[in-house]
Amino acid sequence: MEAQRTQLTLARWPRATRALGTPARDTALAVNASKPPLPPILAAGLRALDALVFSSLWVALAALALAAASSRALGLGASPPVLGLAFCGTVVVYTVDRLRDQRRDRLTAPLRTAFIERHGPSLWVLLGLALLGAVIFGLDAGPPVLAVAAGVAAFGFFHRRLKGWLWAKPAYLSLSWVAVTVGMPLAAAGGAASGLRVGSVVGLTVLANVVLCNLKDHEGGTALLGQRRALALAGAILAPALLLAVEGPARVQPLVCLPLLMAPVVAAFRPSERYSGLVVDGALTAGALAALALMGLGPAA
Repeated sequence: MEAQRTQLTLARWPRATRALGTPARDTALAVNASKPPLPPILAAGLRALDALVFSSLWVALAALALAAASSRALGLGASPPVLGLAFCGTVVVYTVDRLRDQRRDRLTAPLRTAFIERHGPSLWVLLGLALLGAVIFGLDAGPPVLAVAAGVAAFGFFHRRLKGWLWAKPAYLSLSWVAVTVGMPLAAAGGAASGLRVGSVVGLTVLANVVLCNLKDHEGGTALLGQRRALALAGAILAPALLLAVEGPARVQPLVCLPLLMAPVVAAFRPSERYSGLVVDGALTAGALAALALMGLGPAA
């Protein structure tokens, strides 16, 4: 029976066979053993980047930046409780998933799993602080925002079951990110603005992001498409996002930075953990910050 499970695992993750049955820290060491050692200052910088990316703080920064940019594009003022909830809630959901699913992640993310095994107690402290922050910000944001956040959290905590479905992961992850970054600002404002165009631009850009992440993990439908077709799909997804932003109202047009900065990430894609975590997710943050810069720092129109 164990041999059959092993064969199924090998079939599902064909490029991750080196990690099978091997502790993640040993796999990561084996991968790095063939590389010359880095100078101490570069090694320290790389460890700091790994801590930022693998702890889920990096992806939480993307959620915060997208929520701020979406709020401005909707003509709403950025609500500190909403932004705080977006950041803390993202840390909670992603940290819980990474702490719970280490067995599967050894195959698709050995470097991240090794980091989690080494720093497990610190991550539990981070999780507790983020959960406390999410509760405080959520209560301040009000019941409508809490209702949206609770729905997203429910999907997040079932992520380990849902992500095995062929095309479900890209769809529900993209919708969850739209709910957090567009739905929560709208809920805080009492639904005072229409978020369809803004939600579409954000959702399509996040969808391209998820396609790239699935391609790195060899999961879902992208594993069947292969790298060339999956990258073509990601590029095709970004095209309508770009058009929707360019043809939208003046306050929405700066969101064109989201697909514009994700496009070169697609073109230069590398199936590595650090590229996926740092560059692919970082493109969301960079695009949102660029959009905010174009919108200016004054009050929302």
